Amino acid sequence: GNQIGAAFWQTISGEHGLDSNGVYNGTSELQLERMSVYFNEASGNKYVPRAVLVDLEPGTMDAVRAGPFGQL
Repeated sequence: GNQIGAAFWQTISGEHGLDSNGVYNGTSELQLERMSVYFNEASGNKYVPRAVLVDLEPGTMDAVRAGPFGQL
């Protein structure tokens, strides 16, 4: 489940013009217009997903954190 969730956030980040650090690099005003549907804006103009991933298996969460968007 959490690995699917991580893939979802990677896809949504790309669609909204965010890099793997949560920084906006997009080219469309429409991307920014709907950013708050999935993301909260944190300090330093960084966007973080509006989600909490929980798992009792530490290996799964380690894999998510080690992935390309694990620092979001």
